[in-house]
Amino acid sequence: MTKSENPAYSHDDDGYVLGHTSGEYQRQRWQARLWEDVTARLLEQVGARAGLRCLDVGCGSGEVMRLMAGLVAATGQVTGIDRDDRLGQEALHVLRDTVPGRFAFVHADVETADAVPGGPFDLVFARFLLVFARDPAALVRKLYAWTRPGGVLLMQEYDPRTFDIEPRLDTWDEFERVLYGSFRRAGAHPHVGRQLPHLFAAAGLGSPDGTDVAGLLTPLHDILPLYEAAYHSLRPAALRSGLTTEAAGEAFLAELAEAADRPDTTAMAPLVISAWKHKPSIPGT
Repeated sequence: MTKSENPAYSHDDDGYVLGHTSGEYQRQRWQARLWEDVTARLLEQVGARAGLRCLDVGCGSGEVMRLMAGLVAATGQVTGIDRDDRLGQEALHVLRDTVPGRFAFVHADVETADAVPGGPFDLVFARFLLVFARDPAALVRKLYAWTRPGGVLLMQEYDPRTFDIEPRLDTWDEFERVLYGSFRRAGAHPHVGRQLPHLFAAAGLGSPDGTDVAGLLTPLHDILPLYEAAYHSLRPAALRSGLTTEAAGEAFLAELAEAADRPDTTAMAPLVISAWKHKPSIPGT
């Protein structure tokens, strides 16, 4: 059953600097496909299997919910929670129409929600969530509380230190100014990936049981949407705040497209850093 836990709120006030446009939704889906193999490998590594109850926190377009359903099968349950009701409802309908399994969606802001219907969960997962959290350590603590004893919390976050193109574009400073400037003005945490072990400790979990770092070096053409879509999503807020101009943006996008047509241009994606923690079982259960 679809559940709505919070009253409607304005997307304009939710602090998500990338926006809620159709282009941003497409970027999220493309990003999910880019890292699908990495996420699937980690889900299996931490023990996702038939019969488990799973929670995808910040589920967005539901791509990770689809991966979870393939692992927990018909005897399991997959719940997604997201503050974007439109995107979550759409994901729920697509999943129910195309993927065998049991699904639920909860419309809520995870930073203010006290509990999730159906919890606690055997596997709690979040990807690219802490970057925009007001208090990342508090959110880690909350997600661990939503994990049942004997279950596991798995988190994945970016570290953009490797986000780059070779040979370096003449207009590359424009991309970095918009990326880091927009995040800074929104109070975001762009380097939260490498901070995951510290955040686990600060949340009272202790050190992670394991970590993983995944990267990607490829011809620019192969991951051009990662750069183009991220810039397009950030650009409106950057223009409003005076971080950039229309002319600077057009110059960057033009040079980026030209570079992608050259076979010798390579690009690196941000690192995807994962950390996980198993919750001790309660004796006798």
